[in-house]
Amino acid sequence: MYLALYRKWRPQTFSDVRGQDHITAVLKSQAAGGRISHAYLFCGSRGTGKTTTAKILAKAANCLDLQDGDPCNRCESCRAIDAGSTPDVLEIDAASNNSVENIRDLREEVVYPPSMLKKRVYIIDEVHMLSTSAFNALLKTLEEPPAHVIFILATTELHAIPATILSRCLRFEFTRISDEVIRERLVMVAKEEAIELTDEAAALLARLADGALRDALSLLESCAAAAGSGPLDAAAVRRQLGVSDDGSAAALLGALLKKDLPAALRTVDELHRQSKNIQVFIEDVLELLRYLLIRKSAPAQPDEAPPLSVPKEALEKLRVLCEQATVGELMRCAAAFEDVQGRIGRYASNRRTLLSLTVIRLCDPRLANDVSALEARITELERRVASLAAAPVQSAPMQASAQAPEPAVQTPEAVPAPPPAPQPPPQPEVKAALFSRSAELLEALQGHKNLYSFLSLSRIVEQGDALKVYTDYLGKNIMSTDGAKKLIADAAAAVTGRRFTVEITEKAPEQEHPSLIYELQEAAEHESQIT
Repeated sequence: MYLALYRKWRPQTFSDVRGQDHITAVLKSQAAGGRISHAYLFCGSRGTGKTTTAKILAKAANCLDLQDGDPCNRCESCRAIDAGSTPDVLEIDAASNNSVENIRDLREEVVYPPSMLKKRVYIIDEVHMLSTSAFNALLKTLEEPPAHVIFILATTELHAIPATILSRCLRFEFTRISDEVIRERLVMVAKEEAIELTDEAAALLARLADGALRDALSLLESCAAAAGSGPLDAAAVRRQLGVSDDGSAAALLGALLKKDLPAALRTVDELHRQSKNIQVFIEDVLELLRYLLIRKSAPAQPDEAPPLSVPKEALEKLRVLCEQATVGELMRCAAAFEDVQGRIGRYASNRRTLLSLTVIRLCDPRLANDVSALEARITELERRVASLAAAPVQSAPMQASAQAPEPAVQTPEAVPAPPPAPQPPPQPEVKAALFSRSAELLEALQGHKNLYSFLSLSRIVEQGDALKVYTDYLGKNIMSTDGAKKLIADAAAAVTGRRFTVEITEKAPEQEHPSLIYELQEAAEHESQIT
């Protein structure tokens, strides 16, 4: 029968468990000295070895030929536990057996001695799913169980366990496994399974596993099946798992720091077109922001390892942009991406829309209402005013005090001036009026969603052969490109039969309190008048 890789390569001894040496060393010592406790609590994130270690501990407690604290895996007891044929080692899922009746049944069973082994072991997985009544029913048995019973509780939610349960167990906290340990394990498994795994692909899989070795083996199996008999490289991993390309996170962050909204939206659209995993992409952006913030906030610290997903060339360009940005701006970006990451988890159907709205808000400081954004705008205002005040004042050149004497010029006789040439008749002023065929123009542009959306919110004015579009700041950024203007002009020509020149103009929004951007402009004009 075929077994999944994470089951086939599950550790069988304490020595095989990777990344949890602080736990396996204690358990080996207890097993070798015959000092195994009556109740254990294994807690930690998923895929770190809690259930695997519990089964190894069950074998060590019943092994007939211990090898320095490790089970031999050859005796009758070890083979029965591995095969799952013994009734003395029970693995209980607390998510589906969480009632007080289930715990009462368990209390009635523990009084009976084991039928085959030395110890009866109860492994209760996801124990935090038990109800309050079930926990209360378990207390007395957990505190003073029969001598032949061992309880091993496993959970990913330590905070959900009552303090009365915690005080009755020997607790071990499983940590996330480092990327390097996961990478080495993946290389070893790939070699044994005849999978041509490159070092770059192994490092990428280790990073995507997020400290869970079981998840890393599952990802390896999925990517190897998709790659077939060919080599499994980083490009194949990204293609199979929907991970963005190397420079996408750096490209988006660079566009945000430069406030280049069209480039940022193009990056988002390209991710959506290639069906990339938006959540993984946001994690890449957050990891990159963390690296840049550490570099900028604590330059005296040892060099932080750069993210693996960013090429060196893109990282160097991003560092230059980061030097011009403030810590507040980077923190605002990190907070915005962290917020959209949580909302994407709840609203999985509109991930592209949520990410696009976040990008638009970050590119235009006037759209942000949080305190950090206001502080960033005030800082920018102060910086602009200070730079204007520090600019050198250029005075007009002094006129020469002494003028050279002009040579005497003989005055010619006065000649009558010719009659003035007739002035051309004044041209009638071309009046501006609202474009009367706006509805037909919008209907012709329905196939271009972004352009249609912003144009429908704009005011279109016809003045002679010019078609003037009055829009807001974002609309101007979107529609000022040559391609957008050509689309509008072609659509207007198709509707009216005339060729127009398209002009995009930003109209300041009517607000009770002017935006800080306009305050900047007024301050700059006032400063220029002073100097």
